[in-house]
Amino acid sequence: MSAVPGLQADCEELLGAFQEADTVRFERFAELWRERRFHTIFYGRIRALERNKLTKKTLEVAQQYFLPPYAFQIRVGALYLLYGLYSTQLCQPKQKIRIALKDWPEIRRFQQDLINSQHYDAAYIFRTLRLARAFHFTAMPKLLNYRTKKKIQENEFKEEFKEPSNRVNSLITNDVLEELMNIHDHYQKMKCVISADKSRPDKALSLIKDDFVSTLKHITLEHQEWQQNRMKLFLNAKETDEMLNKKEEGNLLESEGSERANALARIKYKSYSAVVEASKSRRHRQVKLESSESGSNYGKSLSRSKKASRRPQLARKRDSLGIKGFFRKLYHSGVTHRCFSTAFD
Repeated sequence: MSAVPGLQADCEELLGAFQEADTVRFERFAELWRERRFHTIFYGRIRALERNKLTKKTLEVAQQYFLPPYAFQIRVGALYLLYGLYSTQLCQPKQKIRIALKDWPEIRRFQQDLINSQHYDAAYIFRTLRLARAFHFTAMPKLLNYRTKKKIQENEFKEEFKEPSNRVNSLITNDVLEELMNIHDHYQKMKCVISADKSRPDKALSLIKDDFVSTLKHITLEHQEWQQNRMKLFLNAKETDEMLNKKEEGNLLESEGSERANALARIKYKSYSAVVEASKSRRHRQVKLESSESGSNYGKSLSRSKKASRRPQLARKRDSLGIKGFFRKLYHSGVTHRCFSTAFD
C-alpha cells in the first residue's frame, strides 16, 4: 500500500492497541500515541519535497481506516490518528487530508453517530479538523494522471479491523431459537420433577427467567428491524443526494441554454442596431446605387466630367502664355512705349 517501509504496519499496530483497550476515549489514544512517540514519524526528512511526499502518504494510509468497512472503534481511532498526524506534521503550509466527495455523506453520518452516542471528544476532534480546513475535497479518492499506465493497487483490508457484517443474525437463527426453546421446556420439566410440588418448580431452582427465550427472540427481531431501518435511511439519503445532483445538473443545463440564447439575442440586437440613419443635414450627400450598371455609368460620367473640367484649364493656361509672349515682343520692339506716350499727349 505505502511506498514508505513500515508505515502501514506502524499505523495498524497503534490502531490495534487502541482496539484492545476497548474504548473510544481520546485520552487513552493520546497515551498510546505518547508511549510510541508517534510524532517522530515525520523526522529524518530534511528536504521539503521529501517531507511533503512522506506527509501525503502518511495521511493517505491513515485515512483509509476512517471509512467503511472498518469497525466503529477503528474508525474513531483513525479519526484521532488523522488529527495527531495533521497537527504534528512539519510541512508549511500543512498538507491536507484528501476526502472524495462520494465519501463525504458517509463521514457526516459517522459524525452524527458520534453525537447520538454521546462520544463528544471524538465529535470535538472532527469539528476541530473541519474548522482548521484540514480536509481537501476531491473528485476521486486518489490522484489520477493523464495517459499513465499504472496498475491501481486495491486496498487490502485487515480482517481484525473490519466491522462484522451481522453477527447477531449469524449466531441466532431460527434453528437456534427453536433448539433453545426445546432445551428451556425440558429444563422446566426437570425442575418440576425434582421439586416437592410436581405442578410447578421450587423458587430455589429458578436460576434463569422463565421468558428467557421469548425475550431473546424479541431482542433479535428488534435488532433486525433497527438494521433494516438504518439501511433504508442510508438508501433514502443516497437517493435524495442523487436527485439533488440531477436537479442541479438540469438547472445548470437550463441556465447554460438561457445564457446562450440571451447571448445570441444580444449579438443580433447589436448587429441590427449598427445601421444608423443619416442626419437631416447630410441626407443630400447620400447617393442611391440602384444597380451595378447605374454604378458603373455613374463612375464613367464622373471621369468624363473630370476630363472636361481639365480641358478649359489647359486652354486658359495656353492663352495666358500666348499673351505674355506677345507683350514681351512689343516691349523689346519699343512699340508699347510710343503707343502709351501718344495716348497721354
